Amino acid sequence: MCVNRSGKLAFVTTLTFVRFPLVLLFFAGAIIYSTPGMRKSWLFVLTFASLISSALTDLFDGYYARKFNVTTTLGAHADPLMDKFFYLASLPLLAFLTAIKPDPNMVHARLLLVITLLFLARDQWVTFLRSIGAIYSVSGKASWAGKLRTAINFPMICVVYYFVEAPLSWQFLPAWFVYAFEMVALLITLLTLYTYTRSYWPSLRKSARIES
Repeated sequence: MCVNRSGKLAFVTTLTFVRFPLVLLFFAGAIIYSTPGMRKSWLFVLTFASLISSALTDLFDGYYARKFNVTTTLGAHADPLMDKFFYLASLPLLAFLTAIKPDPNMVHARLLLVITLLFLARDQWVTFLRSIGAIYSVSGKASWAGKLRTAINFPMICVVYYFVEAPLSWQFLPAWFVYAFEMVALLITLLTLYTYTRSYWPSLRKSARIES
């Protein structure tokens, strides 16, 4: 029974950490695919599949951790770290790819830059809040808003990459849908900024007191 439980834990831990190499594979594939002369359909499929696979690990590691009852403190902290790697590898790249297209949409590229800044700044702020909360033994687990944010943002990034880079003959996504998706993701991110700050506010106030 102990061996079986250890195997389940190893499986869940692998699902969590494999997010990083998968998103790096996407990053490398996207850079190569954007190079003139390298826009091959098979390369786009491989790159897009790597992105989707990386995004799906976030769904399945949490699901199986709860199903197998193998949740750990390491997993609770590693999961948001892998999320940060996912955003760091994908969001600036999306803005870059939008700006270098033969017919660049600079308004969209600027919007993606704003989203990148807000997403990454939000994650750094939440990490800071968790570090303060840890001093006072406040749980660092993701809130419902944080889980909702990830459930929306990861698919949004996949949709945006497809919209920006898929071969013209494969395009079917209307621009308004993509922009609306981005706005929803941005609003959810701002919501989590509020909910996490409110949750950790007592710890912040304690930490701001002058030590006697």
